[in-house]
Amino acid sequence: MENLALIESFSEFKDDKMIDRVTLMAILEDVFRAALKRKYGEDDNFDIIINPDKGDLEIWRNRVVVADGEVEDDNSEISLSEAQKIEPDYEVGEDVAEEVKLIQLGRRAILALRQNLIAKIHEHDNTNIFKQFKELEGELYSAEVHHIRHRAIILLDDEGNEIIMPKDRQIPSDFFRKGENVRGVIESVELRGNKPNIILSRTSPKFLEKLFEQEIPEVFDGVIQVKAVVREPGEKAKVAVDSYDDRIDPVGACVGVKGSRIHGIVRELGNENIDVINYTTNTQLYIARALSPAKIVSMEINDEEKKAEVRLNPEEVSKAIGRRGHNIRLAGKLTGYEIDVIREGVEEDVELTEFSDVMEGWVIEEFQKIGLDTAKSVLEQDVADLIKRTDLEDETVLEIVRILRAEFED
Repeated sequence: MENLALIESFSEFKDDKMIDRVTLMAILEDVFRAALKRKYGEDDNFDIIINPDKGDLEIWRNRVVVADGEVEDDNSEISLSEAQKIEPDYEVGEDVAEEVKLIQLGRRAILALRQNLIAKIHEHDNTNIFKQFKELEGELYSAEVHHIRHRAIILLDDEGNEIIMPKDRQIPSDFFRKGENVRGVIESVELRGNKPNIILSRTSPKFLEKLFEQEIPEVFDGVIQVKAVVREPGEKAKVAVDSYDDRIDPVGACVGVKGSRIHGIVRELGNENIDVINYTTNTQLYIARALSPAKIVSMEINDEEKKAEVRLNPEEVSKAIGRRGHNIRLAGKLTGYEIDVIREGVEEDVELTEFSDVMEGWVIEEFQKIGLDTAKSVLEQDVADLIKRTDLEDETVLEIVRILRAEFED
């Protein structure tokens, strides 16, 4: 009865959808064998018969009959007189199978056994969840906002699995409420202790690539291939695409009529500006396309050092650099080349670093962050725009412009 009662207390695990009958039986046997080993020192001579569906459990200890007074190991041997209490016909040398009741293990051992079983079940569940999500790395996934913390959002999927989206994996403009559905890509899955740590990302380039695959049939079908994706989440992205069918314009197919196809993707990404360009193995053409909408006058490429010197007319420079330098940075990431912009027709210019005696280093860095590293590159910009694009005070920007203008007036 004790065995039956204990097995019935495990009924909560029987219908666990993560565990099949064979696996549950193996876990139960492992747990019982561990308990027997603690009690008797060894478990090799025990037979365990489990039927979790019916709640049946039998444990049998097998021992060899030896003459009275010659027992050396109580676990594997039994004296003739003790054996004959079980069955009068036993003789020396015969095997004796004796049923062990769980109550013989002791109450504490039974409690420990149950706790061990629960731990094994959870460990098995966590291992299965880890394997399941490990196979989903890089794939789109949706889950519901369960809890909003300062540094992360905790999500739950339909199966109740916990997924974490850290603050730095959220698009800056993202704002979610509890119960809202969130879409991203499974970026990484790791085991921390025995618990899987699942990270969802909306800032990964893979998220944008998967959105293209979902929203654009030709990409999903493989007719159009996404060759490269670079992003500055929430601000700007560049996507290089190629087509296996010469009759299909990959850029046109991705963008759609009046941007109809890409509009949903842009909205999902918080109005992130997406440039879609044709991929090519021609490095010079690829860099020129990556710097769009700027029109390039000429270009010199150093393939060994992965550098490109691009010459543009002065009015094209700001287009190539882009707001806060997004365009030129992304073009460099997309092509893998360090891109230097040279203003065509401007013979004399001065690096901002030459003004370090009158300009503090952090001020120079603010201009360099938005792609302005020479005096004339700063002077070509509208003052109001400079104030918006940098984190500098109005008075500071005006003073810098005054200093730079004085240099050329002199």
